[in-house]
Amino acid sequence: MVGNPVDDAENGDKSRRASPTGVFFYWRPKGLVSTKVVTVRLEIEVKVQNSFSRRHFLSTLTAGTLGVAASELLSPNGAAAQSNDAAPEREIIGDPRVRGPFPILSTPFFESGEVDYETLADEVKFVDWCESPGMIWPQAGDAVDLLTKEEKLRGMEVLAETARGRKSALCLGVQGKDIDDMLDYARKAEELEPTAIISRPPDDGKTEDDLREYWRALMKVVKRPVIIQTSGGTKYKGPAPSVELLIELGKESEWFGYVKEESSPIEARMRRLLAAKPAIKRVFSAMGGFAWLYHCRIGAEGLVTERAPFADVLAAVWRNYDAGNYVVAADAFSKLMLMLNLRETIPGNNLRGFSLYIWQKRGVFKNRLSREYGPGNAVPEKPIVSEFKLDADQIAELDLRFEAMKPYLKEGSWK
Repeated sequence: MVGNPVDDAENGDKSRRASPTGVFFYWRPKGLVSTKVVTVRLEIEVKVQNSFSRRHFLSTLTAGTLGVAASELLSPNGAAAQSNDAAPEREIIGDPRVRGPFPILSTPFFESGEVDYETLADEVKFVDWCESPGMIWPQAGDAVDLLTKEEKLRGMEVLAETARGRKSALCLGVQGKDIDDMLDYARKAEELEPTAIISRPPDDGKTEDDLREYWRALMKVVKRPVIIQTSGGTKYKGPAPSVELLIELGKESEWFGYVKEESSPIEARMRRLLAAKPAIKRVFSAMGGFAWLYHCRIGAEGLVTERAPFADVLAAVWRNYDAGNYVVAADAFSKLMLMLNLRETIPGNNLRGFSLYIWQKRGVFKNRLSREYGPGNAVPEKPIVSEFKLDADQIAELDLRFEAMKPYLKEGSWK
């Protein structure tokens, strides 16, 4: 299509001519009725830029998405998109390392139900290779609830050792059923010196005063950024921390003011938090990542969710959005959404589920085994282990959508 514009009979009037800097396309869609000028001028730069390569442009055209390729030259306001060396200026408050996507690692298991710590360490290597700004563990509900304290503490040690000297920031989860339980994890985390920690409401919390007391106790022992998750686990029946409490804690400690917002009304709460800078240093999107791109628009500067097998795609979305290449970011995000939309047709856990197949496909996981809750989300006395099964059609569809992500998947091997 680049070298052979189609005749106007089927697709509207087109013409092509060379220029000193590249190629001009002119296209007037057939039958378009408008009082405005409808001719579209697209200049393709010959030079290759970091954020938008010639190869990517040509692959986009091949896919039949000339409209998207053209709009990649535009920002949401219609101005020329800025390249990486002309990124929009932003005031970064707090620790700049705690910014961007921080995917939650999935816990791998052996057939016996024991934690596979070697594969857990491989996840660190993979996410770092994908150039993700950071990663988090243990934070997913199954990892917090269905692992013993000894397993979680051992996993924290393995991750800290593996992450040492790597570029991706490690954030350790310090969840507890009460203050004393939480402090056991917090003190261990401080000993291991990750970049950050993350904390959700305590299982036994019932009031906002309980939350205030819980996080003030944490405040006394930490010396690094603390991301507060506004929702609790399956056992938590108390309220979401109010925006006022989150701002209050951010004013009291330089380490607080980082928020993973997933309590309704999410957007309204985000906007109020963002208006409270510098007490609020960072707001992260969550909830599977489905609203992440929109949350970036209103000021969120990161994502926390269990999407680690797509760490390189997450990194591409963030890298381009942060550089001002908004439509490239949107294109990468659309590929991610195409994959995640399979939750509508493949039953199972929305966050873990078929992502286990992608972990296998990328050479990180050995199997698709998980520990499961008992009836009513009860924690069983002994691990209940199940395998996530897929039929041939489901695998074929996963493979197809994975292939569609290729422009944003990192080439080579993480091993």
